[in-house]
Amino acid sequence: MSQEKVYRVGDLGGSQPNPTQYELSEFKKARHPEPYRFEVNLVAEAHNKQSKTGVVSVNIPGFSPVTLYCDEQPPVGDDTAPPPLAFFSAGIGFCLMTHLTDILTARKIQVDSLKLEQRIRFATNLGHMRDHGYMTNGACEMVETHVIIESPEPEERIQDLLNEAEGACMAHFALRNPVPWSTRLVYNGKETINRSGN
Repeated sequence: MSQEKVYRVGDLGGSQPNPTQYELSEFKKARHPEPYRFEVNLVAEAHNKQSKTGVVSVNIPGFSPVTLYCDEQPPVGDDTAPPPLAFFSAGIGFCLMTHLTDILTARKIQVDSLKLEQRIRFATNLGHMRDHGYMTNGACEMVETHVIIESPEPEERIQDLLNEAEGACMAHFALRNPVPWSTRLVYNGKETINRSGN
């Protein structure tokens, strides 16, 4: 009798993420002309091999927390869940599609079919260069997005749709612009690294 493989992506979370290193921000409604500002919070934990779980939530009222599962392929992992870069890549594509569908609905643009095809090229020396004494390095070399639309609308209107959606997409903004970042290491309760940049 063959054993059925268990593969999980996510489940509805029972509670909000509970970070210990910062306070969750409360969502506040914006007043014109200020933009809405919101956060996505994640608390993740490592398990056996490359297995990880994380509770993620958007702090806008109405969004449910989600427990996500993450893993890598054998031999380092057990292929029980998507790898981190699958979530990252899907998030970029789905975010752009969210803005496309939101804008075409708001602007009453008729679209018969909307598809997105995306390729992201990554590079790493993980798995072969470390054996020769190198530190592990990684890079994202390119993001290629193809938006495929069938519509009776004038070409200019569909071009405007994409232009507005790309301008509205927060994931694409993060890809194209320097974004302030910070990383802290808390080792045995003591901060030992605190660096930032943009």
